Amino acid sequence: MDKVGSFLERHSLLASCVDDDNVLSFFLSEMEKGLDGEDSSLAMIATYVSSDISVRPGESVIVLDAGGTNFRTCLVSFDADRRPQISDFRKVGMPGVKEEVSKDEFFSILADNVERLIDKSDRIGFCFSYAAEITPDHDGIPLVFSKEIKAPEVIGQRLGENLLRVLGERGHDVSRKRVAVVNDTVATLLAAIAECPDNASSYVGFILGTGTNTAYAEKLENIRKVGRKGEGKEIINVESGCLRISLGDLDEAFLKTTKDPDKYWLEKKISGAYLGPFSAFVIEKAIEEGVLSQAFAERYRQIEPLNTTRMSHYLEMCHNPGYDLVRCVGDDEGDATALYRILKSIIERAGKLTAINLSAAIIKSGAGLEPRNPVIINADGTTFYKTEFLEFYTRLYLDRILEKKHGRYFRIVNIDNSPTLGAAIAGLAI
Repeated sequence: MDKVGSFLERHSLLASCVDDDNVLSFFLSEMEKGLDGEDSSLAMIATYVSSDISVRPGESVIVLDAGGTNFRTCLVSFDADRRPQISDFRKVGMPGVKEEVSKDEFFSILADNVERLIDKSDRIGFCFSYAAEITPDHDGIPLVFSKEIKAPEVIGQRLGENLLRVLGERGHDVSRKRVAVVNDTVATLLAAIAECPDNASSYVGFILGTGTNTAYAEKLENIRKVGRKGEGKEIINVESGCLRISLGDLDEAFLKTTKDPDKYWLEKKISGAYLGPFSAFVIEKAIEEGVLSQAFAERYRQIEPLNTTRMSHYLEMCHNPGYDLVRCVGDDEGDATALYRILKSIIERAGKLTAINLSAAIIKSGAGLEPRNPVIINADGTTFYKTEFLEFYTRLYLDRILEKKHGRYFRIVNIDNSPTLGAAIAGLAI
């Protein structure tokens, strides 16, 4: 085998090194354990949101969207044709981004931005893009914030209850106000229900951006940890980026360099926050093992640390001298080809893992058995769409694994403003 191929195989960087049967089986097993309340790397959070939810035209709902470093508020309604109407939009920074905030400061900032809308609807849909326990009355209790948000006193607090408390203290009548908190991936699924209602056997919400997560519809009887009863289905927030999957030695070594090395194992193999840094880690190993030359190494170590966007640029336009990795390889065709193969291999493997993730959700849902009634996957996130080859390989392996091996059919869509639309639907349903 050639030197590059040997390097990729030795460190399990090839897509062929991922045994899809074994990984898929492990994924499904972890999902089952999570639904049973047993020890699992997948939280499988019950949302108390039915997948049979429908769009209610004519009514307005106040929408809050706390995601990443921004906090957005607006008013949403749906017309008779279920087309969304978004008005009175405002975007500010999330409290706790620039400096640590207390519980009172956090909810005061939220109330500041909701106050102008509070008399326009009794229903509030709150898309909360951080891990949270959802209560039977649709409130949300934050479990953890990402490192960007510094609000430790908010962990364990009920979001809707505290927001209404602050608004009440300001003199507003909140006695009839209802708040529905949903995860952004759940909101992405709900947006698909609104936009693609015809002939779908089920829906999956999927986000692959800075991080990654998946939501799908599960039979109530299978959500055993909360004793759910009945015939319908409920949306489950998988927290799929936490799947504890082990691959090669470089993956193991890279994990140790990250924040929370024992968490988010799958996320650190496929998401935008990590694909670039992992590629940089692999490049250093390729230099050490002589797969890339010392001349390349000298130029490479002069550029800024590699991120996913700049890694993708090399795969998009590997002859463009405006890109720093192109300048690093210079005129050395051996370096140029080796670097291309290494980076493309990392993306292909990520695409295969993404396909396995989505396959697990669809197989677990029990849907997608008829080609004319596929499962609709609403896929959101710039990493999925903007990283060169990632969407291509995801679709390729979905066809090979999900359709050809397991006889399940799917369609991927990309719906604008999914978190906003999904939160509105959740708010109107309570």
